Amino acid sequence: MNAKANFPDSETVSGKLSGLDDQDKVWLQLVLENSAQDDALLDGITHFVNAAAEARFLNSLKLSRAGEWLGANAPARLQIRLMEIARSSQHPAYAAFREGLSKSGGLDKAWPKA
Repeated sequence: MNAKANFPDSETVSGKLSGLDDQDKVWLQLVLENSAQDDALLDGITHFVNAAAEARFLNSLKLSRAGEWLGANAPARLQIRLMEIARSSQHPAYAAFREGLSKSGGLDKAWPKA
């Protein structure tokens, strides 16, 4: 039996970010606290932004809101990796996600300027 489970998968994380209601936030908060699930979480965030980039209608408000929530709630160990995802493309979906991350100030809280 495989000792390392693939939970959460990228589609589950993406779905929770798409909804981002109170239950989804609680679930995501639990995943954020467990460092063993970081890779699966980051894959899900990438899947979420990629799906938004490929959609017919770009909901930049949803992407910005998700980025802002993640930036405000993600631990310091994830802040740089979140910004790497947001800067990995020039597509407007990534720009909206990056705007939300910047608005949250999570990167500045994790690593204050000297």
